Amino acid sequence: MDLLDETIQAIVPVDLNLEPAVRAHLDQLTKPPKSLGRLEDMAAQYCLAANTTTPKMGKRRIFTFAGDHGVAAEGVSAYPAAVTPQMVRNMLAGGAAVNVLARHVAAEVRVIDIGVNDPLAEAPGLIQRKIKSGTANIAQGPALSLNEAVQAIEVGIELAQAAAQDGVTLIGTGEMGIANTTPSSAVFAALLPCPVEVITGRGTGIDDPTLTHKIKIIQQSLEVNRARLTDPLNVLAALGGLEIAGICGICLGAAAARIPVVVDGFISSAGALVACRLSPAVRDYLFFSHLSDEAGHRTFCTLFGVKPLFDLQLRLGEGTGAALAMSLIEAAVKIYNEMATFASAGVSDKE
Repeated sequence: MDLLDETIQAIVPVDLNLEPAVRAHLDQLTKPPKSLGRLEDMAAQYCLAANTTTPKMGKRRIFTFAGDHGVAAEGVSAYPAAVTPQMVRNMLAGGAAVNVLARHVAAEVRVIDIGVNDPLAEAPGLIQRKIKSGTANIAQGPALSLNEAVQAIEVGIELAQAAAQDGVTLIGTGEMGIANTTPSSAVFAALLPCPVEVITGRGTGIDDPTLTHKIKIIQQSLEVNRARLTDPLNVLAALGGLEIAGICGICLGAAAARIPVVVDGFISSAGALVACRLSPAVRDYLFFSHLSDEAGHRTFCTLFGVKPLFDLQLRLGEGTGAALAMSLIEAAVKIYNEMATFASAGVSDKE
């Protein structure tokens, strides 16, 4: 666990001593104080995360982790597991929603096979970091060994470290994995904690009987793995997924490098939650992009005390919400950097 431990030790809370200077600059822009609302808050958060009063927007990179789940065999999804590798190939070809939105905001998408149950041979552009070919069935036992969970987290940490070296200044999270709302709901139920029925939603669009069945499978998974649910890392290993672990690693690695992270939706929030439980200071570096239309995401946001940037009823994942949020964050930083002050514009401030 050397890399994981070193990374956690390197994460520090943001320096709140910078905030008065940042807010003072925002108040000197040619507008009534705080009249740009949450855009001003985004600019301030970006400055604090990057540890500067002179922020710059460089490269933007979205990491979309792909992995399969043994619990798909329990019939908890509207789609077969074969869709995971099919969608990975679609992303690599540039045809998925995340590709379109990333192009729109000038972000790069990197697709990582961290646990797809397919060799994905002849897949140009794929980052191959497969830990294993999918998790075990959480309804029958642990998804991963503790060592496998740590390996997957460290994949995310290494990718964040490489992004820092490449001059990336804003990272987005994303995922692809059929049935992955099931392990995400289980992780939320264990770590928030909260009842299974208030965190579990319809995922890919399951009907009422399947939703009832999905809730029972998650409850069974929590009971089967109860003895293992002793700390965040063991919760992730017992109930989570490889892509959730990779996202956790991105959040940890980026926080250690002082790079702000845009968390996508429901599944990405599960990875972010694990990261915050491992190191509470990680939260200072996270923008939660959108309120997912997955019912349980509102429960998470309420219990964890976060206010997403927007609500467009998205529930696709992939990094789509993160891509859209990057545009808002860029706008906030541009306001901070490019808007005239009262002094520079010769505009009278309030008396």
